[in-house]
Amino acid sequence: MEINPNEVYTTAEAEKLLKVSNSTMKRLLKNGLLKANKIGKQYRILGHEILKVVSPEFDQRATKTYQKIKGQVREKTKHW
Repeated sequence: MEINPNEVYTTAEAEKLLKVSNSTMKRLLKNGLLKANKIGKQYRILGHEILKVVSPEFDQRATKTYQKIKGQVREKTKHW
């Protein structure tokens, strides 16, 4: 299963991706190790946040690449 950084996951989906129990997922959320947004009574977790837990190095490289591309787009569209 591939984690898409821009996709929104439920806690159940995140548990499957991380291969952790429900109690471990609650602990990750409560301790702030995994950031989530509460919508109604349920949490939603961005794939980007799951990637931070799984592979901080990958997340840093992805963020750096995104910032580089964003800067290039800004430069090219500055004069429009």
